[in-house]
Amino acid sequence: MRVFSHRPDIGAHCHVLGGIGTVADVELAGVQKTLSPVLKAKALDNRLPAPILGDVHAEQTMRRLDPGYDKGRFGASQLGLAAVVRAKALDDWARSFLVEHREAVVLNLGCGLDARVYRIEPPATVDWYDLDFPPVVELRQRFLPPRDHYTLIGSDVTDLTWLERVPRGRPVLVVAEGLVPYLSEADARRLLTSVVDAFPTGRILFDTVSVSAWRASRWDPLGRKYNARFHCGFNDPAALAAWHPRLEYVDEAPMNDSPVLMAKAPANIRRVYRLMNLLPGFKRSSRIVRFAILTPHAGGRQLYRT
Repeated sequence: MRVFSHRPDIGAHCHVLGGIGTVADVELAGVQKTLSPVLKAKALDNRLPAPILGDVHAEQTMRRLDPGYDKGRFGASQLGLAAVVRAKALDDWARSFLVEHREAVVLNLGCGLDARVYRIEPPATVDWYDLDFPPVVELRQRFLPPRDHYTLIGSDVTDLTWLERVPRGRPVLVVAEGLVPYLSEADARRLLTSVVDAFPTGRILFDTVSVSAWRASRWDPLGRKYNARFHCGFNDPAALAAWHPRLEYVDEAPMNDSPVLMAKAPANIRRVYRLMNLLPGFKRSSRIVRFAILTPHAGGRQLYRT
């Protein structure tokens, strides 16, 4: 495993207790702090009789980050399962793509402490890159094992010089879980179009929020707690295909009304989501979308999907 850091000015301080790797103090800022609630949701999912994601690494890592994460009145609440559904949808799309493109480059952007590379177990012909801020990369080095053909990049995703570290000329799979809503629309557009320009073909998988969810995020208690609010929203994510002539909208997967969520969540959580989905705009307030990077025809006049 290789590690690249592009932001030496951002530091992290980890205090390890008792030699077991329990983090008592980690200097994370803003959106970086949101990795904990998402990781907790995945950890709690793994304790269900029939998990949606079944991520053993999430449960182990969360226990080391916060040994008492599941204590207290709402400590074991499964209300965060929609985020688990999102991860499962992205994993399924990723596996499907890698079956057909075994020589692909994978860019897992804003990876946090997610264990996607370990869940998917890509073949050795795939080069996988996980990217996040340097403090997050340091945490990954502490909690998640190294593996071959796997590279960590410590960088702000909007500092596109990190693309210089990635091999070109091969199909690319981009996964951006829980990232795009925290970017400005200009930064999101620059990121997506730069990736399209850099690779001959591929898929881009990410999630978006609606305009109303973006605007309401300034009052969201979780966002206020972590000083992390949304910076863009789209009522029609398919329209993002207009950002580049080689970018094509493919489809979307359900999130807040996912059949998997309704089938596997505890009964009380299913009732909560059914009620919330009756609220205007909630059902499509978060959307999981898939785009294709079209390959130019040899003559340069026709585009096609691989």
